[in-house]
Amino acid sequence: MTRISDSRVSVHSPSFSRRRTVDKPAYRSKGGIVVSQNRVAATIGAEVLKAGGNAVDAAVATGLAMGIVEPWMSGIGGVGVALIHDPRTNAVEAFDFGGVSPKNLNPADYPVIEGKASDMFGWPAVKENRNLSGPMSVAVPSHLAGLAAIHAAHGRMPWADLVAPAVRLAAEGLVVDWYASVCIAGAFADLLADPGSRAWFLPGGVPPGQPLQNSGTMLRLPNAKLAATLAQVAREGITPFYHGEIAASIAGDVQAAGGSLNRADLETYTVRRMKPHVIVHGGRQIHVLPELNGGPTLAAAFSRLPPLTPQDDASLFLGYADALDFAWRDRFARLGHQGELGHQGELGFAPERAPTSTTHFSVVDKDGLAITLTQTLLSIFGARYVLPSSGIAMNNGINWFDPRPDTPSAIAPGARALANYCPAIMTGGEEVVAIGGAGGRKIIPAVFQLLALMEDRGLDLEAAFRTPRLDHSAGKAIVADARLSEAVLTALETKHAIAIASPNPSPYPFTIASAVSRKAGINCGMTDIEHPWSEAVGEDEV
Repeated sequence: MTRISDSRVSVHSPSFSRRRTVDKPAYRSKGGIVVSQNRVAATIGAEVLKAGGNAVDAAVATGLAMGIVEPWMSGIGGVGVALIHDPRTNAVEAFDFGGVSPKNLNPADYPVIEGKASDMFGWPAVKENRNLSGPMSVAVPSHLAGLAAIHAAHGRMPWADLVAPAVRLAAEGLVVDWYASVCIAGAFADLLADPGSRAWFLPGGVPPGQPLQNSGTMLRLPNAKLAATLAQVAREGITPFYHGEIAASIAGDVQAAGGSLNRADLETYTVRRMKPHVIVHGGRQIHVLPELNGGPTLAAAFSRLPPLTPQDDASLFLGYADALDFAWRDRFARLGHQGELGHQGELGFAPERAPTSTTHFSVVDKDGLAITLTQTLLSIFGARYVLPSSGIAMNNGINWFDPRPDTPSAIAPGARALANYCPAIMTGGEEVVAIGGAGGRKIIPAVFQLLALMEDRGLDLEAAFRTPRLDHSAGKAIVADARLSEAVLTALETKHAIAIASPNPSPYPFTIASAVSRKAGINCGMTDIEHPWSEAVGEDEV
């Protein structure tokens, strides 16, 4: 990195943003809109809307498809959360299907050793990376339970019809483009070590290359097991996955490989359906999931903003940075399954090259029903462990827990993980906004700023997304977009170390955010402009 001053460094060349222009306008329609970080999956959701499904139906189909078109980010071996706004009642409902550790897990099996872990959280290293990869890193896969719960509560199309597109995609295989090649190459060593991952992602034992002419290479699944698993879920629902033969194969495979996940973990998993926590900011109400996710940290950040925000950008963004600084200290001091222990400790930080996983998408239909849903394997490719019997790529949810004993979120059996996802629904101002993001700890500051800018500056969704942001995600320095004004950068470095980053597509220094809004009967969809495959797709487009 090139040092600019004592407190400011350059992560990427500031001239990069001046040489490269990318545009992605908002999509506006009276019809329904699906916004996701993959156009293929968003199109599937839009097709569901066009066929008469509502926003929740579209979300189920989109979520299952995402696990096939971007299997390094999420899938049925993962976890998630969702918020739904019902325009008939103006009520927001939360569904928590987040990670829970196996009941038979033994914390003593994860001894801390010298050094730092290589993954995103900067935890101390654990022997053999047991909390990062392989069967010992697996938490209960709750993604399907969550999708089934939101479908039962609000869906109207048959479940089998919503699973069918994912079955077809799994049978066809994965199209390899440059982005897929980058993701697979970045995890090469761990994928090579796991037979299932090697067979799926490394044909010939090496990462696949993108062919000339961008014709696309089809990366066929090594067998039909994942497609068969999904087909059974389409026919029979989620019962086989949590109580039947699929559950038996999941538990059997994990335990045979040395993990602790068992049948009881799957059989007793329960989706938490709850009232959201409401944050008041100006004339808006921001609804978030309570407890062990990004919601309480978002609330802590908003609690530090003054009632009347500064009019100049320099003071505004310095206020945002200070609010996030307080929020992260609050998070690490008290949040975790063990409750408020008063443990301050040192702020963790994300290593600069650590890849992050997660998928976020938002949907609004023609009647105004809106959903924001985040699903994840946690790290990119999760546990980097594919089950041999069912073809499922598993999460590494144990990495959410702090490996140090006597901390609020220490590794423990049967415990809920403190995750970073932060979907939110903002109401007020005669508008509803459903938003979220992907990118580990980067999610919280992105959601915070996008929502704050809409209220503080009176911006619409598109204008908020076009405004350069900063990222304060518990790192050694605040990462500031090179397109922020010199006045803002100077103000930030009066109190914080900052790093300048251009929004290059890979590795992306900010969160891949996406959102939908509805105001006066008009829907709007917007996604991070710099991400190559994110898109808003309307039902009137398909």
